[in-house]
Amino acid sequence: MAASRSGFGALLRAWRDRLAPADAGFTATPGRRAPGLRREELAQLSGLSVDYVLRLEQGRATHPSAQVVGALARALQLSRTERDQLYRSAGLLPPQDGTVSTHVPPGVQRLAARLGDFPIGVFTADWTLVWWNSMWSALYGDPSAFPAARRNLARALFVGGVAFPVRSERGHDAFEASIVADLKDAASRYPADTRLARLVKDLRETSDVFARLWATETESAQHATDRKTIRHPEIGDILLDCDVLIVPGADLRMVTYTAAAGSSDAGKLDLLRVTGTPAANEASQNGWGRPVSNDASRSPSVP
Repeated sequence: MAASRSGFGALLRAWRDRLAPADAGFTATPGRRAPGLRREELAQLSGLSVDYVLRLEQGRATHPSAQVVGALARALQLSRTERDQLYRSAGLLPPQDGTVSTHVPPGVQRLAARLGDFPIGVFTADWTLVWWNSMWSALYGDPSAFPAARRNLARALFVGGVAFPVRSERGHDAFEASIVADLKDAASRYPADTRLARLVKDLRETSDVFARLWATETESAQHATDRKTIRHPEIGDILLDCDVLIVPGADLRMVTYTAAAGSSDAGKLDLLRVTGTPAANEASQNGWGRPVSNDASRSPSVP
């Protein structure tokens, strides 16, 4: 498919102007001149550099990858029809039906953005993180600084190479088994998804634990509700209620962390909310990923 440089840039600008800052989790301050999102806000949401977003809008960057277009579509809260239009304007085929979707519906993003007091992350059916709010970044580190391949929970859990920073009250073995159960379910529903098949193949080849669970587990419950202790590099251990909410019709998992009002752990979340303490250095060592450039030449590829 042939790309339209002016068409792609015009769509980005029009949809950026259309999106209200509050719906994307930003505070609209008095005197704000931009009718919608600022260019730097779109760059932040999509995990790209401001310069690259500018070059895309001006038509000077002409071959964005499918991963970049997908990230922009999520950041702009596009409908499926609009998302497909953006792919085609970049000279790319839209994502096919029958594969794991990375599309986050606008309503889900608006809902999650308005619940900004708590860490929220949205995962695909193969447990790849595709959307998060600022509190998630404060708790775990900014995922946009990491390659997308390292944003997959199963990959971080089984081949991260170091201690995982989350301790489940159900026990680590049960946590691992539930993630494998989720991947088995996804593989049965998306047999034609080559990226999912490659993820499972890589995990079976690199992790003896994953290979054993994949071969033997048949009755494990899928990952849903739990209490987890998150080890933060500056605040210390935070005990939180973790709930996994399934988004009907989108095959997404919205993971939320909360604490009882008045508890010491709620106070730690308050501290994170006020200071925005980054956990990026810790996250770069715990299997979630390593910091990389946000420029297009280093755009992540989802496994």
